[in-house]
Amino acid sequence: MSPPKMPDLSSSVKHKYVRLGYQYLVNNFLTLLLVPILAYISLELLRMGPEEILNHFNSLHFNLLHILCSSFLIIFVSTVYFMSKPRTVYLVDYSCFKPPVTCRVPFATFMEHSRLNLIDSPKSVEFQMRILERSGLGEETCLPPDIHYIPPTPTMDAARSEAELVIFTAMDDLFKKTGLKPKDIDILIVNCSLFSPTPSLSAMIINKYKLRSNIKSLNLSGMGCSASLISVDVARDLLQVHPNSNAVIVSTEIITPNYYQGKERAMLLPNCLFRMGAAAILLSNRRSDRWRAKYKLCHLVRTHRGAEDKSYYCVYQQEDDEGHVGINLNKDLMAIAGEALKSNITTIGPLVLPASEQLLFLTSLIGRKIFNAKWKPYIPDFKMAFEHFCIHAGGRAVIDELQKSLQLSAEHVEASRMTLHRFGNTSSSSLWYELSYIEAKGKMKRGDRVWQIAFGSGFKCNSAVWKSNRTIKTPTEGPWSDCIDRYPVFIPEVVKL
Repeated sequence: MSPPKMPDLSSSVKHKYVRLGYQYLVNNFLTLLLVPILAYISLELLRMGPEEILNHFNSLHFNLLHILCSSFLIIFVSTVYFMSKPRTVYLVDYSCFKPPVTCRVPFATFMEHSRLNLIDSPKSVEFQMRILERSGLGEETCLPPDIHYIPPTPTMDAARSEAELVIFTAMDDLFKKTGLKPKDIDILIVNCSLFSPTPSLSAMIINKYKLRSNIKSLNLSGMGCSASLISVDVARDLLQVHPNSNAVIVSTEIITPNYYQGKERAMLLPNCLFRMGAAAILLSNRRSDRWRAKYKLCHLVRTHRGAEDKSYYCVYQQEDDEGHVGINLNKDLMAIAGEALKSNITTIGPLVLPASEQLLFLTSLIGRKIFNAKWKPYIPDFKMAFEHFCIHAGGRAVIDELQKSLQLSAEHVEASRMTLHRFGNTSSSSLWYELSYIEAKGKMKRGDRVWQIAFGSGFKCNSAVWKSNRTIKTPTEGPWSDCIDRYPVFIPEVVKL
C-alpha cells in the first residue's frame, strides 16, 4: 500500500499571496505612486547642489501684496475647514447592569413556572421547552423579581421598581468609573421600548440625581432592540451644536409589564429569550476627554424599512384572542432582517472598506449588470475593515445568519454568543455587554475598530463603528468579572431538558 500523500497546498498558498499582493497594491496605490516621484525630486536636488538651488530661489520675485493675499487665503481656508469640521465624539466609558443572583432563572425553574402558569396548555409548555433547548441561553440569565411569582404580578409599581434597579445601578457604576458628577451632565437620553410611564424614565433619573434644570433630556420608546444606536446618533447630533458637553445614554428594556401570559406560540417566543439588563454610556465632545476616552465614534448608519408592510408588522405588539398583550414575532423575521442588513452594509461599506474590497465589489456589480446576472455576487470581506464585531444577541438564529452572511469566524461572533449565553437577550443594551466581553478578554488594542450591528422593530438595522483610543486593560469589575475565566463555553445545538 502506498503511503498517504500530503495535500497539495501550493495552489491555496499561491492564491493567498496573490490576494495579499493585490490588496497591498490597491490599498497603497497613492503611496507607491508618490515614492518614485519624491525619489526623482530628491535626486534632482542633490544633483543641482546648494548654490544652484539658492540661485533659483533668489531669481524668484516676491510681491508683498501677493504674499499678504496668499497668507490671508491660507488662514481663511484653514479657519473655515476647522470650523466646519464635525466635532469628534468620544465614548469616555460605559457601565452594564449586573443582575443579582436572586433573579437567576435556570432552565428547570423556567420550565416549572411555565407548566404551572400554563397548566391547561401543555402544547404551549412543550413549545417553550423546544425553544429554550435551542436558544443558546445558559443557566444564569435573570428575570425581574415579580416575574418569579406564580402567576407573575406585572403591576406598575413592580415595573417602576425594576426600572429603578437596573437604571440606578448602571448609573451609579458609571459615576464611579468616570468620576462624573450629576451636575456635569448636559444631555440625557433614555431608550426603553415597551415601558413608557409618566413622568418618563428620563425624568425619573433627573429626580433621583437632582440634575440641572437646563439639561437637555429625551426619552425614546417603541424603537426596539436597535434603540441604543439611535440614542448614540441623537447624542452625536446634539453634541455637534453644544460644545464642551457631556451626554449620558441609558439603554434598557423593562421586562415586568411585558411578560406574555397567553398561549400564542409566536408571542411566547420573547418570554424564552428576553432577560433583564441595562447600560449607561458617557459620550463627550470635550478635547480634554480625548486622552481618557476609550473610543472615538467614526461612523453611524441607520436603515429603516418601515415603508414595507411586511417589515412593519414582523415585530408587532398586539393582543391575542384572550386579551393578553404580547410581542408577535413573524416567521419571516430573519429574511426581513437580512434585507435590512443588506441595505445597511451597502451604505456603510464605502465608508469603511479598503479600496481593494470596494474595487472587487464594483467589478462584480458591473459584471452582473452587463454580462451575466447569474454571476455570484461578491461579498466584501468586512474582516479587513474591523477587528471586532458586536452583533445584537437577539437569538441564536440572528447570530448564525449574520455569521454566515458576513463570512465571519467563530472567534468574531464569540462575544455575541457568550453574551446571549450568560445574560440572554437584553434588548438594546446587549451591544454593550458584548463590548465589555471583548475588553474582559483583554483583546481590545489601540487602533482596533469595532462594528456594532443592531436590529429592531419597525424594521430597523443600525450600525456604529468605533475606534479604540488606547489598549484597554482587563477590567477588574463589571458584568463579566466573576465569570470571564469560564468563557468561552461550548454551546450545543440542543440542550435536552
